[in-house]
Amino acid sequence: MSYTGPDFEPSPPPRSPLRRVLTVAVAALVPGALLGWGVYAAVGGPDDGDGGGSDRAGGAGTSAAPSSVAPASSAPASPGDDDGKKPAGSSPAPTSKAPSASGPLTGKVVVIDPGHNPANFQHATEINRKVNVGTHWKECDTTGTATNAGWPEAKFTLDVAHRLRDLLQKQGATVKLTQDGDRSFGPCVDERARIGNEAKADAAISIHADGSGAGNRGFHVIMPGSVHEGAADTRAIVAPSAELGERVAGGFVRVTGTAPSNYLGDGTGLVTRTDLGGLNLSTVPKVFIECGNMRDSKDAALLTSGSWRQKAAQGMSEGIVSFLRG
Repeated sequence: MSYTGPDFEPSPPPRSPLRRVLTVAVAALVPGALLGWGVYAAVGGPDDGDGGGSDRAGGAGTSAAPSSVAPASSAPASPGDDDGKKPAGSSPAPTSKAPSASGPLTGKVVVIDPGHNPANFQHATEINRKVNVGTHWKECDTTGTATNAGWPEAKFTLDVAHRLRDLLQKQGATVKLTQDGDRSFGPCVDERARIGNEAKADAAISIHADGSGAGNRGFHVIMPGSVHEGAADTRAIVAPSAELGERVAGGFVRVTGTAPSNYLGDGTGLVTRTDLGGLNLSTVPKVFIECGNMRDSKDAALLTSGSWRQKAAQGMSEGIVSFLRG
């Protein structure tokens, strides 16, 4: 099965209409972070390794054809965590502590959607069945991508989701996950959107990592375009989602020091799409974030680092807090 993006549509992502380039929206906040990336890129250069095929169809700067990327049927070895305490595939222990009654996000609801499911590859029939996403029918879910060493995107997304949940709960937010490793597959993309809608979330974020070609690096945030067709009507959430996306991108680059994507978003790190069921069916402000490219060795080294994943969660958290506090 080809993996063609966070909501798994084969059509190429439209170029972002937003022209508030991150050199304005983000670099103004963190010139040091972007300068540091520039020095790093100049020294390290693009990765020229084995470069597995791109898992994203279309997209600016992407020339490789999509390819199927599925985790191996046997559990891949977890990459080493640079904090020396836990394997990188592990997550902070789930907490049952109630949100702070006095935090700045008291009364706010955030839904976190960890992309894919580690067991999806065992349920091909179920995840291949078509669901209605308003504008068209599409597969329920996919396996997601993986690093060249076999560490699956689904484990990355769940780990970061746990870290982000804990940070937001400390701010007083009520946090709900669309799945917490407690389902045999999925949920399907339409249900992922519905969970956020039924929670009446003040903000929702879907966490992913891309599977593009080697040398394609950096993060990008995907925001909903205006769609009014079938069961999909995003018109009310386009503007607040764009603000959420810009703030998440700003927090992410500032905390992680990671540059925006060099292959999508024209250097802004911001992409607008109208083909994703998880966005098209949302009635609450929502964005997707592709935290990096798992198929590039330099990005993969970041994604498999526990300390970097903590920074990624912190950057997302600061963007969400900024959005919710206005």
